[in-house]
Amino acid sequence: MGNDAYKQAGVDIEAGQRATALMKDAVRSTYGPEVVSGIGAFGGMFSAAALKNLADPVLVASTDGVGTKTMVAAKMGRWDTIGQDLVNHCINDILVAGARPLFFLDYVASSQLDPEQIAAVVGGCAVACKAAGCALLGGETAEMPGVYQPGELDLVGTVVGVLDRSQAIDGTHIAAGDVILALPSSGLHTNGYSLARQALADLDWSEPRADLNGVSIGDALLAVHRSYLTEVNTLREVGIDLHGLAHITGGGVVDNLPRVLPNGLSADINRGAWPEPPIFQLIQKRANVSDGEMFRAFNMGLGMLVIVPERDVSAAQSVISELRIVGKIQSLGEGEEVVRVG
Repeated sequence: MGNDAYKQAGVDIEAGQRATALMKDAVRSTYGPEVVSGIGAFGGMFSAAALKNLADPVLVASTDGVGTKTMVAAKMGRWDTIGQDLVNHCINDILVAGARPLFFLDYVASSQLDPEQIAAVVGGCAVACKAAGCALLGGETAEMPGVYQPGELDLVGTVVGVLDRSQAIDGTHIAAGDVILALPSSGLHTNGYSLARQALADLDWSEPRADLNGVSIGDALLAVHRSYLTEVNTLREVGIDLHGLAHITGGGVVDNLPRVLPNGLSADINRGAWPEPPIFQLIQKRANVSDGEMFRAFNMGLGMLVIVPERDVSAAQSVISELRIVGKIQSLGEGEEVVRVG
């Protein structure tokens, strides 16, 4: 009787149990020998023994969400990609410090649990975690009627990684004359969806479009947020001197690049030096917004910026061919903007 009353209040305990059962194999596929306890435990346990091999281990953590990209997933009825978006976003955020991911935890909340939907989302998290060698150590599935809109969900995650303090990338070595290289984005990644949804609301999201190179709006908006873990690791392995990294998320290049620049330095970004995914042009045309607003709301095709001394540019591009030279570090003049795009 008690369970029936809870169900009538909007919370289905059995649905939560079914969701856990459906996602169990995907979650366990991310486990390595470091996982002491995971799914089903009150708290995930991860062995820290490997940290003893580092001279001065430092843990690096980050929490983020996918924002209203969940509403795009709902409109398209596709739930297999946003989990990947979440994990990759969080991994990139700690990657800028030079950290490698150890484990990840997710939080999925909705007004009413749909076990298959939740399993698809968490399955996406598992896909990205496995690709990164990162354990999906635990998480929470919450059913909160009245807090979330029917048919919608919220998705948030936390990653914990590690680095050796002497190998940290903190931007302190960035100097005037350094070159700004860029790794391209796959599209919007996980930012700017409120504006994008509004701008494109009255168009057909399922029909392939010539102005999107034959891709539909829905597919363009759901393109998975890239992880740059492999590319950055490759650059480090061949000895590229990484002076700084900037993950271009909310706020665009204008707000994110200054986060890694020492005082007294600025950056000139040369628009046209990289291909901008056509979805941005469509959004700008439909929303009738300025270039400046576009570069604050979106990544505009710049996924990760890599700042290196000029002497390392050729070597970097020889091992990662998609790296584009997009700008240069300068001394900051009086009254100048820290980041100039032109």
